[in-house]
Amino acid sequence: MKKKKIKLTERSQRGLVVRLLKRIFAENGRRFFWPYVWAVACLVVVSATTAFLAWIMRDVIDGIFVQADRTLLVVLPFAIFVTFLARGFASYWQGVILARIGNNIVAQYQRRLFTHLTSLSVDFFAQNRSAQLAARLNQNVSGIRDTLNLTVTSIARDLLSLVFLVGVMIWQDPLLSGIALLAGPPIAIMIGGLAKKLRKATRQSIDLNARVLSSMQEAAQGIAVVKAFTMEEPLKQRIAKLIDAAEERSNRIAAITERSGPVTESVAGLAIAGVIAYSGYRAIEYGYSPGSMFAFITALLLAYDPARRLARLQVQLERALVNAEMIYEILDTQPQQQDRPDAKPLAVTAGAIRFEDVSFGYHPGEDVLQAISFEAPAGRTTAIIGASGGGKSTIIALLQRLYDARDGRITIDGQDIRDVTKQSLRAQIAYVPQAPTLFEGTIADNIRLGRPDADDAAIRDASRLAHADEFIERQPLGYDTPLGENGVTLSGGQRQRLSIARAIVRDAPILLLDEATSALDTRSEMLVQDALDTIKGGRTVIVVAHRLSTIVSADQIMVMDGGRIAERGTHAELVDRPGGLYARFYALQTRDDRAAPEAIASTIRG
Repeated sequence: MKKKKIKLTERSQRGLVVRLLKRIFAENGRRFFWPYVWAVACLVVVSATTAFLAWIMRDVIDGIFVQADRTLLVVLPFAIFVTFLARGFASYWQGVILARIGNNIVAQYQRRLFTHLTSLSVDFFAQNRSAQLAARLNQNVSGIRDTLNLTVTSIARDLLSLVFLVGVMIWQDPLLSGIALLAGPPIAIMIGGLAKKLRKATRQSIDLNARVLSSMQEAAQGIAVVKAFTMEEPLKQRIAKLIDAAEERSNRIAAITERSGPVTESVAGLAIAGVIAYSGYRAIEYGYSPGSMFAFITALLLAYDPARRLARLQVQLERALVNAEMIYEILDTQPQQQDRPDAKPLAVTAGAIRFEDVSFGYHPGEDVLQAISFEAPAGRTTAIIGASGGGKSTIIALLQRLYDARDGRITIDGQDIRDVTKQSLRAQIAYVPQAPTLFEGTIADNIRLGRPDADDAAIRDASRLAHADEFIERQPLGYDTPLGENGVTLSGGQRQRLSIARAIVRDAPILLLDEATSALDTRSEMLVQDALDTIKGGRTVIVVAHRLSTIVSADQIMVMDGGRIAERGTHAELVDRPGGLYARFYALQTRDDRAAPEAIASTIRG
């Protein structure tokens, strides 16, 4: 029974290898057909010239050294020079062509991977650490290029060289050729066994190296926290363990890969030694031509190199295919939230938002929102407050369709957001998160991400409205100042004002603010609040906040408690409600306007 299972496993692995190869060639073969034709033509020249050098040795020995033919003394050296010249140029061009094809393949799959990753739902990134994902992609993306190049070069150069050289050997001496070829089967059997062990070790090594790189990246990103909490030693120990494990896997791969060397060299050496001894004996005892013997031995020695590379091909191909397989695992991951086949663009007329009996949980059996219903009137501001974990930010996420509601529906101007394209939905929304995110590029580039076609004047106007121009102008290059990683050279309040400027320049009819002023000092908060009040006009605004100053002027305030809407109304209505949650919130902030969100949350729960 166990043997049957092993056979099935081996068969399934062979089937996987075949499917991967078919897919790689199907995706890239037609596109790079002519470049590969030229590369193969160059490799054929390399193979043919290699065989020609072995074949011509008989005439060199017999014609020049035995028969002393003066004509051949000129012709044969010139022919050998031309052969090496042709071989050199062919090697150069095949190397350049294959390098260009390989670089194009890597770039193509990098673009394809990024496009696919951006189409995946938030759930995928919640389950996969971003740093580890980036590290894995960096290691795996070359797998498809290596698979193609290994296959093409092995067939067009190594296999053809071996075939041509074996042809020369058989032409010179069939009997000795048979003796030399006896080394092939035992080497092939041994290589097949090593390839099976290599696949598992390679996947483990890739995963471990990805974890090492991601751990280092996370430590670099959080270096301020690392130093503040004196976490250097624990992190050193943790990363050291990962590095040790990765080193052990790499050493195992090296041992498996190089294990073919001693066996290959021993078997090949035995075959070559036997051939030389037997051919020498025949030349001494029976007077066989030294030219034929020398040509045969030259062909045999030249054939050893391509034969050795072909013997290691399966091992190298296994490593490349493991990388390719892990790339396809990501590319084959289907987005959980796909547009419906009949999805239409969202047409925003007024911007009225309705939640109708919406329930949602991030995990099975969990209810973050429980059958909530409310309307955010068009052109008005709706504020949401409540304890942490009460579902406030979840409402923002559902409205953007980062997740889909489990029950109920969400509409904008009467259109169910599941019936419209996600692209058109999000194009009508400007979003300011609690934790601002900045990207590679200049300050102007980061603001322009809100609307790529925005001109410099629009960028500057948005910055002034967000009160960001005052610190931007003090930067070394102003709006053209490159930002460090996530704007590390800026304060939290400055990063948030750039995030708000990005939302302003988007000029969308719906504005979502998720604790947008939480990172600002009192002065900055006042300035930004003025800016937000300016841009709210005519827009439907949903504000998630703890600070009373950001919500007192809202047209509607909702208090979330345990995934439900506990209270709703205007500030004046709610503050006069005896014993209400909002009234307690208001009382707390009027006693101490510097109260922390945690204290507010405990008061709301209280």
